[in-house]
Amino acid sequence: MTLDQLIQGCKKKDAKAQAELYKRYSGVLFSICLRYSPNKVEAEDSLQDAFITIFNKAEQFKEKGSFEGWIKRITVNTVLQKYRKQKVFAIDDEAQIEDTANQEIIDNGLPLDYLLSIIQELPQRYRLVFTMYVMDGYSHKEIGSLLGISDGTSKSNLARARGILKTKIDNYNKSIL
Repeated sequence: MTLDQLIQGCKKKDAKAQAELYKRYSGVLFSICLRYSPNKVEAEDSLQDAFITIFNKAEQFKEKGSFEGWIKRITVNTVLQKYRKQKVFAIDDEAQIEDTANQEIIDNGLPLDYLLSIIQELPQRYRLVFTMYVMDGYSHKEIGSLLGISDGTSKSNLARARGILKTKIDNYNKSIL
């Protein structure tokens, strides 16, 4: 089935097309859910919610831009919607926020599984901002808008996430020496 046939089938609520769409894109979308979720179970729940939304809104895809980009955006918004409701963001003292735009965490050959696991261990508010900024390329203004927080809170949460990760990476590097 071509992508156009798949899209048209999903718009018509065809179960075969929906199953094929799930088969083709569940891996990519699950990785997005996993980046934003604290564990695999919540990521799986978010994936299911995202596909329900994709299937229900398939007719809204106007074929302007990439279909994959459209379903990825729905997935990110689905995951974030859960956290917006939980009000997990603390308002930090913006006077103490350092500019994090040029700071990078150097992985020094860390195993990918370890890196992903320490990202998932971050407190929820830090993990969301870190993932959106570093991994998905959102600006602080976009993050603030999507999460209902200020730009300063986004910057502060990113700085704290990077600090936690840096400490864990330093400890890991010391342990293998």
